[in-house]
Amino acid sequence: MTEGPATAVGKRGIVARGLLMLLMAIAFQICATLLALAAIVQFVLTLVHEAPNARLTELGRGLGLYLGQIADFVTFASEEAPFPFSAWPSGR
Repeated sequence: MTEGPATAVGKRGIVARGLLMLLMAIAFQICATLLALAAIVQFVLTLVHEAPNARLTELGRGLGLYLGQIADFVTFASEEAPFPFSAWPSGR
C-alpha cells in the first residue's frame, strides 16, 4: 500500500504536534516549579505582612490556568496550543 498526500500531511502534522507537546511538557515542569516557589514566597509574605500579596495571587492564578491549558493540549483535550502560540491566560 502506498501513502497518499493526505496521509503524509497527516503524519507530518502529528509529528509536529508531538514535538510541540514535548516543548509544552518542558514548559509545564518549569511553570510548576515557579508555581511552587510563588506559593512558598506567598506563604512567607503572608506570615510577615498578615495578608497575601495581590500580585503573587494573580501570578499564581495565571500559572494555574496556563498549566491547565498545557495539560489539555498534551492530552489532546484541546487543539489550541497554549502560550506563546496563543494569549497568556488571564488570572482574573
